[in-house]
Amino acid sequence: MSIPEPEKAPFTEKQGQYLTFIKMYTKVNKVPPAHTDFQEYFDVPPPTVNQMIKALENKGLIRKKPKTPRSIYVLALDELIPTLK
Repeated sequence: MSIPEPEKAPFTEKQGQYLTFIKMYTKVNKVPPAHTDFQEYFDVPPPTVNQMIKALENKGLIRKKPKTPRSIYVLALDELIPTLK
């Protein structure tokens, strides 16, 4: 009898860090992070943040309202969200 493998997260390690950042930032600040918050925390330029947000949205891991600042909401299951590094 084989032991089932743990469920693999449907995102990369870096995507997981962005998801965790969104969850933690929202919990602490009561509003989702702005793009500048991602830039400062991850030390990346604006295009990198835009690409990551689009990738997470395309995978169905987040939802956001178009043209609405601070409207990101994490859809991924909490038990799949990693620890923030």
